[in-house]
Amino acid sequence: MPNSHTEQSQWFAEHVLPHQAGLRGWLRNCFGSLVEIDDVVQEAYARALRAHAEGTVVSPKAFLYHAARNVALNQIRHRRYTHPDSTLEADVSRVLDGGVGVPETVACAEDIRLLIAAIQNLPERCRQVFTLRKVYGMSQKNIAARLGISEHTVEVQAAIGLRKCAEYFQVHGDAPRRS
Repeated sequence: MPNSHTEQSQWFAEHVLPHQAGLRGWLRNCFGSLVEIDDVVQEAYARALRAHAEGTVVSPKAFLYHAARNVALNQIRHRRYTHPDSTLEADVSRVLDGGVGVPETVACAEDIRLLIAAIQNLPERCRQVFTLRKVYGMSQKNIAARLGISEHTVEVQAAIGLRKCAEYFQVHGDAPRRS
């Protein structure tokens, strides 16, 4: 069991603890004095450690922030229930995220990692052209002038890069989702 404890301590120190300052600032910004920030952070840490022990944490930072948000909202709900007469009228609407959830954020990050790997797998010249054309949006004429090659070569290399990236996606995973 000591190895498991050591591994978990190392994971916590490397993947969770570096986000402490950002998490505390985010909690202060979103909830102010409505929650006990120290309690929320400690409970979020405990949830992250339990989830890691079960092997369910894909993105420690996203998990930590999501857990802290849920703990803070539970703390506010509990106070409203136990002290209904208090002046604890909180506007938690800005905290309730109607946007993209954690699974979608993780999936998007995985798509980006897959795209980066596909681009890195391209031959040197093809990678240069593809990156300048598709990532930076440069014109074929500007790329040709910058790299000292013909516009036709830019066109061909960009097409090759696109084809090879598509092949990479087929071999290593699905094509990235369109948003």
